[in-house]
Amino acid sequence: MPESTLLKMLEPVQRPSVTETIFEELHRQILALELPPGTKMSEVDVARIMGVSRQPVRDAFYRLSTLGFLTIRPQRATVVTAISETAVMQARFIRSAIEAETVRMACQRLAKSDLAALEAVLDQQRAAVEARDSAKFHALDDLFHREICERSGHGFAWDIIRENKAHMDRVRFLSLSFASQDAFDDHLKVMAALRLRDAPGAMAAMHAHLSRIKTQIRRIRAERESFFDGDPVLED
Repeated sequence: MPESTLLKMLEPVQRPSVTETIFEELHRQILALELPPGTKMSEVDVARIMGVSRQPVRDAFYRLSTLGFLTIRPQRATVVTAISETAVMQARFIRSAIEAETVRMACQRLAKSDLAALEAVLDQQRAAVEARDSAKFHALDDLFHREICERSGHGFAWDIIRENKAHMDRVRFLSLSFASQDAFDDHLKVMAALRLRDAPGAMAAMHAHLSRIKTQIRRIRAERESFFDGDPVLED
């Protein structure tokens, strides 16, 4: 094949932008509580530490603020937000409504190859639980839920979920120190219902899984009250 023809066929290699790299690293540190609520941050300091200009840092800060992780105060320090229990419960409500529907559709649409892909994610989750690797399990937890959305034909649903789950993510991450096995067991129940094409069972399993946070947050708040903002939320 002539070199000129080959060059036309090749697509540019997609590399993460500087802003994306900064965003992902700060997102990881905030989620893992390496940057706990109340931490003050500045564009100048982050730019210096990461060896970049201030503009990509500013852009990353803005993205994190839209997700609810940062409060940007012009002419003052940017601060990692406290966890809002109200926002956690709102995110749980949104996720339960959306993911119950996506898992219902998944029961109708998933092919054998889709089920096999989900099983592979669960195998990796099992290894992460055994290794007590909370960060790895959290990433694989997200992957399992996202894959269900995408493979059900509703990948856009995950975009909506991600935009609303920042406060929930930190609580979920903290819960993995004592509840990763519970989360994994819940995923197995969802998977079992998907294999059987049992839509009501899959929806019930997903609701039960996402509702665990209502009890987990009480334990976490009792141990980490300083991480939270506002009063506890009373839910049935």
